[in-house]
Amino acid sequence: MINYIYTLLIISHLNIMQTNKINILDTNRNNWLVVNDNVMGGISESNIRFSENNTLVFQGRVSLENNGGFASFRYRTKNLNVNKDQKIRMVVIGDSKEYQIRIKPSQNIRYTYSKTFKTTNSKQIIEIPLNEFTAQFRGYKLNMENFDFDKIEEFGILVGNKKNEEFRLEIIEIEFIN
Repeated sequence: MINYIYTLLIISHLNIMQTNKINILDTNRNNWLVVNDNVMGGISESNIRFSENNTLVFQGRVSLENNGGFASFRYRTKNLNVNKDQKIRMVVIGDSKEYQIRIKPSQNIRYTYSKTFKTTNSKQIIEIPLNEFTAQFRGYKLNMENFDFDKIEEFGILVGNKKNEEFRLEIIEIEFIN
């Protein structure tokens, strides 16, 4: 009986320690979408591609012309189960620029929950608790509670540092951890 209870405790502990991974090698490439400032008249350009090393490369050029100034991509996660106490963990190789991680609990809302991170020119691990993500709409912080949901339907990265610049971010891994 004691062995049975001990086994249940170990299984319970392992279940708590599980991670939810966004598979960047998703076979349905239609789940990935580039969205640049051309939706509002800007001329920034970007693309995403999957490298031969199975990483996701997001690169391009941000332009402030025509009131533009951002480039982004989104991934439709299809109800990724999370909790507010988890962290998002990314392994990236950056370019010393700042980026925003943007998440949505529903694709039907127009605002996102965002958090900025700074990259280096070498491989680095970014870990951010989900409950630190704040509600924003078009760059303005909303008077709402921080992220407190049990699912994510959309994940994205945005670069928009209020200057003309080229950028490159290589994403090696994305996961949600306890």
